[in-house]
Order: sequence, then structure tokens, then C-alpha cells
Amino acid sequence: MSSFKDLRIVDNFYQSSAYFPMPTVLISTVDDKGNTSLGAYSLVFPYYIAGKDYYAMVLECRNSSNTAQNILKRDHCALNFLEDSYKDFKETVRLGFPGQTCKEKMKNCPFELEDGLAEGENRPKVLKKAYQVFECTWDHRLEKAYEDKKRVGELDGVEPPYRDFNGITSKFGCHFILKIDKILMKEKYYNAIVNGVKSHDFPRVPIDFGYRDSTYFWYTKFRRALKCPIPDISSNSVSSVRFAADRIDPSVKFTDEACAALVKVPRVFLKTVLNGCVKYAKENNISVIDAKVMKDINDKRKAEKSRK
Repeated sequence: MSSFKDLRIVDNFYQSSAYFPMPTVLISTVDDKGNTSLGAYSLVFPYYIAGKDYYAMVLECRNSSNTAQNILKRDHCALNFLEDSYKDFKETVRLGFPGQTCKEKMKNCPFELEDGLAEGENRPKVLKKAYQVFECTWDHRLEKAYEDKKRVGELDGVEPPYRDFNGITSKFGCHFILKIDKILMKEKYYNAIVNGVKSHDFPRVPIDFGYRDSTYFWYTKFRRALKCPIPDISSNSVSSVRFAADRIDPSVKFTDEACAALVKVPRVFLKTVLNGCVKYAKENNISVIDAKVMKDINDKRKAEKSRK
């Protein structure tokens, strides 16, 4: 006999039929008057994370919301991440409640705004108080979602046809694939990521429980970040790295010392890392990758990461 009960799946199942941990972000967009408007969202997650020519988030929302209408019209938005504060969370809940115009919502908004770093017209301001911000552009080319711009203003439900994953996806729903143009980070957290994060370096990130009833939203306050060591599951040895390295490109050789520097790379990523090393060697007219070249490659990677 199962130890579980079968719970009915209904609309907004992540809120009504589940406890689903999610972020809480304030999304800034530009309204019809050219002013920045804020809306609260939790259904925003990483989408393209590797192997594409850009990185992206996906936002799921009502197609009649101020945020959706503004993105449909002007493409740009910014995802603002706030630290744990009950006062700020209460204001976030207010900004997430539907039925008000952009002007009405922003009338008594206490959050200070400032210019972001992404270039171009119709860029919204960002929250000065945020610990990080993703400045984004909707990729309306996917699924020819730019055609949905013709359906702006249909606030009582949109009739078919619908997109599968980008643009207007149902009578009341919208999905936006958001290209990340800039990741803005406050200096304290920027330095931690570049120089090595310790437990006291983490922002105080609140987690939305997902579930809400007819009266309350629920979230958990941040306590402290706990660390758990990554298990050493790599089965690589110098000889196994050597076996793979010798088959990447016959014009570039790896010394034993260079192979030893890669033994902790998970096997699933080893070929990708070796290809990156060979690419660097060819760009720099290097035929033998030794320990010094491996250090140069790692230094270059760290420098590139710090610039992003």
C-alpha cells in the first residue's frame, strides 16, 4: 500500500496542489507613458543555460497582466531579486495583486529605482535595493511570437491560435523566453563570486512556498547558507585523461602534468574541457599543453568570468 495520497491536480497546481519552492522577483517593465512599472512573479526560471549563443530565462504569467502587456509591446524587462525582508515581501505581494493599472500600482511604491547597464530604448529602471538584476530582452523570433504583438490589449482572454512555449500560450497564459543581456550584481556579492563564496557571503534569499490560500501568501525567511561537499565521483585517472586527450586532436599533445590537472573533471564534461584546451592551444600556436599552459587557460577562464 502506498504511503502517499493522490491529490487532485487543478489550475495553478503549483499554488493550490503543491508546496513548490520558488524565487520571488519584481519584474520591471516600461508602461505606455514611458515609466517603469513593477510586478511580482515567482514563475521565472533558467531556460537556456549552455550550448546556445545566448543565455535565457523563461517567465510564465497571465497574458493580461501589466508585465505581459508591456513585454509584448516593448520586449524589454529586468528581473530584480530582493533580500529577505517582511516589509519588502509585503510590498511585493501588493505589487503582484492583479486589477490595478501601472500608474495605480506605482503611486505609493517605496522602492527606489535607478538606471540599469543594458543599452537600447524602452529599458526599464532597476531596483536600487536588489542584490542582483537580470536585464533581459524577449526573443520574439522563437515560434514567430512577434505576431502576438497584434493581440495586445485583449485583456478578457485571447482566442486561438496559441504558441507552444513562447508568446501567448493559452486563453489566459503567456510564456516569454527572455535573453539575458546583463547580470548586475552588488559589489559584495560580485566579489564573492569572483574570489570564492563562503557561507557568510550569500545574500539573504527568501523562498516562496508556492502554496497560497484565499487569505495569505507564504514564504520562509532566510537563516544561513549550509554547505555540503560535492562527492568525489570522478573515475578519471591520469591514464584515462591521457586516453581521451590523445584522441581529441593529433596536432596538440598533453603532458602528464596537464592530464593530472584534469582528473577531477566529471567524465561527462571531460571531452568539452579538452576541446576547450585544444582550441586555446591552436589560437596561441601551442603544440604541447603542459602544466604552465593549463594554468594560463585557467587564469584566462577566471578573468573572463570576472568580466561578465
